[in-house]
Amino acid sequence: MKAARLHARKLGHAVLKIRSLDASVPFYRDVLGLNEVARYGANMAFFSCGDNHHDLALLEVSAGAAPPDDRQVGLYHLAFKIGDSLDELRAFRDHLAAHGVAIVGQADHRVSQALYCHDPDGILIELYVDADPALWRDDPAAVAHVGALKL
Repeated sequence: MKAARLHARKLGHAVLKIRSLDASVPFYRDVLGLNEVARYGANMAFFSCGDNHHDLALLEVSAGAAPPDDRQVGLYHLAFKIGDSLDELRAFRDHLAAHGVAIVGQADHRVSQALYCHDPDGILIELYVDADPALWRDDPAAVAHVGALKL
C-alpha cells in the first residue's frame, strides 16, 4: 500500500509584529472588519475572519521598531478576500476612502482582482475578490498574472 502524502493542508494564521496595538487594532477591526477575539497580555491581539478561532494576531514589539524594508527578507503582503464581485471591491474601495486609507495599487491577477493599501505600520495589505475558480483549476499558471484593473 502506498503511504499517504504528508502535506500542509492550509495556512492557519499569521502573526504580524507591529509598533502599537492602539494604532493597529482599529485598522484591522474597524477598517478591515475582522473580529477581535482575544488579547494576550498587554501586547498581543487575536482576530478572526469568522470561520476560524483566529486568522491573524498582532504582536506589539516597540513604538521605535523600524518600518518594513522593500529590500529585506520577510513578508511581502497579506491578502484578505473581501467578497465575490467587482461591486464588492468597489464598495470596499469607497469604505477605505471613508476611513482615510489610501489605495496604493490595484491589479487584475486574472484569478482575482485586488486593491492594495498599507496598515498603520506600512505592511502591504491586499484586498481581493476571486474570479471564476475554473480559471486556475484549468490552468494553475494563470495565478502568475498581473494586469491593469479598472474599477
